[in-house]
Amino acid sequence: MEAALRNRLTFGPIMLTGLVLLLVLDHNFQGMTRGWAESRFGMRSGVGGLGVLIILGLVLPLATREIGTLFAAERVRPYPLISALGSCALVLHAFLTQFPPFKVVAASVLAFIVAFIPLLAALRRAMDRQTQDAIVRMAGTVLASLYLGGLGWFLLAIRVKEGRGDNGFRGTTAVLLMILLMVKFTDIGAYFGGRAFGRHKLIPWLSPGKTWEGLMFGLATAAGVGALFALKIPQLGLEPGRNGIPENWNWIRGLVFGVVIGGIGQAGDLLESMMKRDAEVKDSGKLVPGFGGVLDIIDSPLLAAPFAYLMFSLV
Repeated sequence: MEAALRNRLTFGPIMLTGLVLLLVLDHNFQGMTRGWAESRFGMRSGVGGLGVLIILGLVLPLATREIGTLFAAERVRPYPLISALGSCALVLHAFLTQFPPFKVVAASVLAFIVAFIPLLAALRRAMDRQTQDAIVRMAGTVLASLYLGGLGWFLLAIRVKEGRGDNGFRGTTAVLLMILLMVKFTDIGAYFGGRAFGRHKLIPWLSPGKTWEGLMFGLATAAGVGALFALKIPQLGLEPGRNGIPENWNWIRGLVFGVVIGGIGQAGDLLESMMKRDAEVKDSGKLVPGFGGVLDIIDSPLLAAPFAYLMFSLV
């Protein structure tokens, strides 16, 4: 346990530093392309999301291999290359939705990608001249692509979303960082809160280490992150009604947002735990000491992304 904690404290800051650097690249690239994007496409905000696209382009192929290993426990073997291509195509689609010329065909392209993934898997199986396991290989390929790429679509869509009017939500790197910190600080709060105060098991048959006390502590931590971001918005150079922050954003909404997103993130972690239990493995991989595999790291943010997108769109 101490070795795992030491690895988390070592590799956690390293990954966070890498994330921040890519988000800084994202923010600066948007500023550098503002003039070009406005003159070429009428985009006054510039091209956003490059850093997020790089992150997802790096981690999704690795996560695809790991999820294929989990699926193999039930003899469901997705084609890794097709799944990775499908996932990356979906997040690239989200990136391109910020360009006005692409918006005209965005729905058609999305439908084509979703339909082409099982077709490509079927053609790949036909190349082997075999019909055995064709259905499970096609189904596994589609599920892996939609689980990773479909949820990843929302993460990038949050970043490039353009609001309408002064009160509309517009994605920024600060907003995306807030969501990621809410999810990860829920994990941190739940871990330390559970170790200090945990008495009642949350779901013993699925995740014996999680407790109700840890969950409450984690949600409180996420709420604190949301409220802190709301209070520090002026100091971050972000003003309600501008810079992508809705005009009605305040510390109460930030607190509620943190609780909801933190809770959904924990549900994402439990969802992956169910797959790992089925596969009878502790972690999805061993790439990152103390954390496990890439899938163990991104499971919570991926599931939280569509709910964050929906909440921002409604609020």
